[in-house]
Amino acid sequence: MYKYRINELLTSLPVKDYRKALKIIPKVLGVSLNTFTNYRNIKLHEDRDIPHQKVALLESIFGIKPGELEGYRRSRITIRDLLDECKCSDN
Repeated sequence: MYKYRINELLTSLPVKDYRKALKIIPKVLGVSLNTFTNYRNIKLHEDRDIPHQKVALLESIFGIKPGELEGYRRSRITIRDLLDECKCSDN
C-alpha cells in the first residue's frame, strides 16, 4: 500500500491525460521525473515523506482537499486527549 494516493489519482485520468500529467506535474512541482516517481512509490511503512509544500501543491493540482492525498487514515489525537491521559501532577 502506498503512503500517498498519487498513482490512484493519476490512473483515474484518461490515458492521454495520464501521459501528459506524468510530464507536466514534475515541472510544476519543480522536481525531476525520477523524484516524482519516487514520491509516487513511497510505501506506507517507509519513513520517507513528500515535503509539505509539495503535498499541498499536489492536492491543489488534483483538486482534492488538504489531507486527502494520504493513502491512509491517521489516528487524530487532540490536545484534550493528551491532557486527559496525562497522569502527571500539576506542579
